[in-house]
Amino acid sequence: MSVWPMHADAIGIAAPAGTVFDFMASPAQLHRWSFGTWETTVREDGLVEGRSIFDGSVTWVRIEASRPHLLVDYHLGSSPEALKPRICARVVPAPHVGGGEGESVLTLLAWRDPAMADARWDRLTRSHEFELFLIKSLIETGGPP
Repeated sequence: MSVWPMHADAIGIAAPAGTVFDFMASPAQLHRWSFGTWETTVREDGLVEGRSIFDGSVTWVRIEASRPHLLVDYHLGSSPEALKPRICARVVPAPHVGGGEGESVLTLLAWRDPAMADARWDRLTRSHEFELFLIKSLIETGGPP
């Protein structure tokens, strides 16, 4: 078994786990925080078409959410037929890891596609780090619509 390139980062959020989970599982919220799918169209079947804030490239997303596990899988691809589970969000009630009541920890985890260039991978990992701060702000303050 070989080691597979991945990136993970986490942030504390002053909101209950259910609130954070609902935000992360919502296709309608994706355009507010994901730089890879900044401009989105949500189809009736829940599939999302988004455009990268960086280069305008199109990414398709299918969100699979498990409320009992507070886990959100984002299946990504260049077309609806090419979707692969590459990013996930895990929400943990903060008291489970030593934090306060009514708070949560949000972790974003991404696996690198073997065809992804080093520069694109670097951009993705740095984006996730900033996106966590954006998500925190949007949830804690309600942020702009």
